[in-house]
Amino acid sequence: MLDPLELARWTGGAWVAPPPTQPLAGLVHDSREVRPGFGFIALPGQRMDGHAFVDDAFHRGAAAVIVARPPASPAGPTLVVADTRTALTHIARGYRATWTARIIGITGSVGKTTTKDLVAHVLSTAGVTGRTIENWNNDIGLPLSLVNTRRDCRWGVFEVGMNHPGELRPLCDLLGPHWGILTRVGPVHIEFFADESAIADEKATLLRVLPPHGLAILAPDEPWFERLASQAPCRIVTVALRPDVGATYVLTPGPSGLTFTVEGPDGWRCTATAPIPGEPFLRAAVRAAAVGHQAGLTPEQVTTALNTFRPPPMRGTRTVVRGVTWVNDAYNANILSMRAALDTWAADPIPRKWVVLGGMRELGTFTEQFHRDLGAHAARGPWAGILWVGELTRPAMEAALAAGWPHDHTWHFPNAQSVAEFLATALRPGDGVLLKGSRAEQIERVLELWTGFGSREDSTTG
Repeated sequence: MLDPLELARWTGGAWVAPPPTQPLAGLVHDSREVRPGFGFIALPGQRMDGHAFVDDAFHRGAAAVIVARPPASPAGPTLVVADTRTALTHIARGYRATWTARIIGITGSVGKTTTKDLVAHVLSTAGVTGRTIENWNNDIGLPLSLVNTRRDCRWGVFEVGMNHPGELRPLCDLLGPHWGILTRVGPVHIEFFADESAIADEKATLLRVLPPHGLAILAPDEPWFERLASQAPCRIVTVALRPDVGATYVLTPGPSGLTFTVEGPDGWRCTATAPIPGEPFLRAAVRAAAVGHQAGLTPEQVTTALNTFRPPPMRGTRTVVRGVTWVNDAYNANILSMRAALDTWAADPIPRKWVVLGGMRELGTFTEQFHRDLGAHAARGPWAGILWVGELTRPAMEAALAAGWPHDHTWHFPNAQSVAEFLATALRPGDGVLLKGSRAEQIERVLELWTGFGSREDSTTG
């Protein structure tokens, strides 16, 4: 809840219409998301300015608006500030300072959102837990996530992200984490970095801001461990999927590939079942289990949380449509997550497996190299066919062919529409399809369009 007088004090703004008589339930920057009791903050953007939607926000029931340009005739409570983006940061900082919660920050190149959601799910069994909204981890998303968290939360789990050098420090200073979790670091968002080591140094910013009495969770069986560990001014707890690295917590997969056991110090142990197969989820699970134990949760509490967790949409979501199994992992993609998705899919027992792969973004001068690496990796799989989508994937297809992949089992398409049209005749019941690509590629539309083709066929023949 955001007190109107606190909002004015934190921002240095002034109410030009009588302020609301009740605290705001939260704050949004998209007028379409306004709900009764919420405030609307008009943020400038590259394509549109939030000030153009102030009237719409009031029409949808906004309790107040925050603007930099006061309207001639305010339609409701209006807080005028010098700059709305700066004001949002000041509000988040002021509100965050009122909490007594223990805050956990998460960063890394892959697995941030799944780890954040899984850690928050585990901790929520022991008390009110705030978390990042979806994957809002930048200079707008993090403040909005903070101001929409309950003031009385016991835990807060927030991810911080970047794609340029220097972006993490202001986010970490705003968050003020007590504990820090580093997921795997790799060549993601490398467009504006000299090399992977520069990315590791930027990610280590989260560790450097931790207090001496804090806690860092790192994985010694992942790259850059020694370099990251040297930056932590506090106690380090280690997690791993390998028993030979001396980690504090070790996850061991069961024979089914979905069950797993996490063993910690002093005989602490829990066994659970993963909702999706593959190493990426298991790495998130061992981190979440370690947090749960360090937070004082019992093995039973952690086990229940792990067993009841469901991943967000398009992160390995598995559905069966007309006898065809679809794995929708199209929320985003980079070379690390691409390889992991392909390896997991290759081990799936479905006999005829297809892969639909879109391009990877924000790679700069590494774009062609990493797509060629992807193609060579994909060529090792047991696929019925590889379908490449978009211009970015042409080097990947060339590399797959050069690695020995047969010409008559690979195709290149300009968009999701053409892929869906091809699969409408190529797929048969019992087949499986993996969808993977960067968010901008919209690879998930293949399933949507393919399903639509079937609906039209059903209605025509019925």
